[in-house]
Amino acid sequence: MVSEASMTWVPALRDAIEQHPLKVAPETPLVEAIALISQAHHQTCLLTDDSAAETPKPRRASCVLVLEGNTLQGILTERDVVRLTAQAIDLQATTVADVMVHPVVTLPERSVQDIFAALFLFRRYRIRHLPVVDDQDQLVGVISHESIRQVLRPANLLRFRRVADVMTPQVIHAPLDATVLQLAQLMATERVSCVVITQLDEEGNASPVGIVTERDIVQFQALQIDLGQTAAHQVMSSPLFLLSPEDSLWTAHQEMQTRRVGRLVVSWNWGQGLGIVTQTSLLRVFDPMEMYGVIENLQQTIQQMSGQASEAPASSAAPSEPPDLLPPLKVLDAPTTPPDDREDIYSTLSQIQGEVERVLRDMPAVEQVQRSRLQSILETLSQLQQRS
Repeated sequence: MVSEASMTWVPALRDAIEQHPLKVAPETPLVEAIALISQAHHQTCLLTDDSAAETPKPRRASCVLVLEGNTLQGILTERDVVRLTAQAIDLQATTVADVMVHPVVTLPERSVQDIFAALFLFRRYRIRHLPVVDDQDQLVGVISHESIRQVLRPANLLRFRRVADVMTPQVIHAPLDATVLQLAQLMATERVSCVVITQLDEEGNASPVGIVTERDIVQFQALQIDLGQTAAHQVMSSPLFLLSPEDSLWTAHQEMQTRRVGRLVVSWNWGQGLGIVTQTSLLRVFDPMEMYGVIENLQQTIQQMSGQASEAPASSAAPSEPPDLLPPLKVLDAPTTPPDDREDIYSTLSQIQGEVERVLRDMPAVEQVQRSRLQSILETLSQLQQRS
């Protein structure tokens, strides 16, 4: 059995439930739903059936849930708004029911104690919002990538990994004079949540100078800006805070928290190299199916401390890397490792092993390929802990 102490690195999923999500009726005009999402980023409000009985609190919604009575009918997200913007539909003549996504993937409230159930659904269905329902299919709240990131605790799983290990190196970018409509079309076509705005330097390299996100598109629509006549340089967020590929994921997490953003631009070689790290990237670190990288990184760090050769015997225990696993890692530069860090590493290894064992025990329906990978992780951990 996994001790409570060994689970301290796992976010409390129940704390990530937004219990007062934005809710609208199917017949709500689309422009009103977009305005609600936009206003939620700037105002202190609760849109519930009995708002007078609730104490207002600030929040940042990125979706609206469509309910008929107490029954969940559909969902509309920021990404959907970008897609509809790219299609240039008449927002004034459209209702939420016309464009909402349905049926909706939901998470039973009884599974809320298991963050891995949520991560599995996020990955399987390529979604970022997960309504939680009770046994009568009544809405309890909604969990999102952002809400989980908000409750992440200081974790060795983030501290021992670099931005370079999980960032997306293919960055969609556009020039300063691109219109906002063109940016929305780029986001929809490339299925990305942002476009980096670049400017050519004296050597002809595209240097990042700003960014426009899905959230910005929602706000521009709410303000009824003429997206076809508005240039990126007029509305982009600038100046950019740039991460280095060598920064730890814990640094990235802290910066996202401080700056209240869901993505950060990564730059190197004086702007010649560009990458993006998102809250989705951070959450992948907590997926038991993608822990090879964490284990390999910790193993190499132990070898550095022990003065062993740089070869990684754990790689021989792992099967050929499936395409959906994270890429091999490079060790964070650490010429000396204090005793406290060594204890952290050994503690993290035990935590990973305990959690993988729990997932295998509690998820008997896991696909055979996934079960095989998890078993391989356990074998690797056993070998590694014997060596340490």
